[in-house]
Amino acid sequence: MTTVLDRFRLDDKVAIVTGASSGLGVAFAKALAEAGADLVLAARRAERLEATREMVEQTGRRAVTVAADMALPESATAVVEAGLKEFGHVDILVNNAGKGTAVPATRETPAQFREVIDINLNGSYWMAQACGRVMQPGSVIINVASVVALASGGLPQAAYSASKAGLVGLTRDLAVQWTGRKGIRVVAVAPGYFPSEMTDQFPEGFIETQLPRLPAGRPGDPAELAATVVFLASPAAGYITATTLVVDGGLTAL
Repeated sequence: MTTVLDRFRLDDKVAIVTGASSGLGVAFAKALAEAGADLVLAARRAERLEATREMVEQTGRRAVTVAADMALPESATAVVEAGLKEFGHVDILVNNAGKGTAVPATRETPAQFREVIDINLNGSYWMAQACGRVMQPGSVIINVASVVALASGGLPQAAYSASKAGLVGLTRDLAVQWTGRKGIRVVAVAPGYFPSEMTDQFPEGFIETQLPRLPAGRPGDPAELAATVVFLASPAAGYITATTLVVDGGLTAL
């Protein structure tokens, strides 16, 4: 008999996590492995992926690493092909690779703006395309957006905000195209303030100034967001698609 907790298991599933060399990507990989999935770990900094791979293998699961620049469509193809070669199938994609900037709009150069869009939005599309061509019914794509897609974070983040808002729209459209026809769910998470390499670049003390705005009164724990990703990837979320789940401690409620 299947119990409710069984619905949260990912045994025999294969998950791709982009941006898996640090921060939230590492937390996602660890949680997915603990839930039973094998991993394809992708990032530009290949040497840092080894630590993530070792962590996954310590859970008893398998992992393969792929050096990839997600702004390039050919990188997406290479990541998916590596998963198919190693495991024979791909069931879960976590589009986590991203770049954040905080540049005043009048000073942001075309190159700076394009770089953020290329990684955060275009790169997620290339990965979704490559996965959508090979995923079987029951698979899921999870796009990591941000609360700045829905509300201002108070920093000059035009490129980042635009890329994440675009990701919310992309999620909705791909879900409409693929959920009924291919059986592939497409969802997004919109995290609030979680410790990451990006938040490390914020002005000193910025997050502390934002805490009074948070009903939760604290930043998020990466393990909390990772648990949300596991839920969305699992059969427990089998009727959830075409939507963005906000995980922000109540920030966007105010």
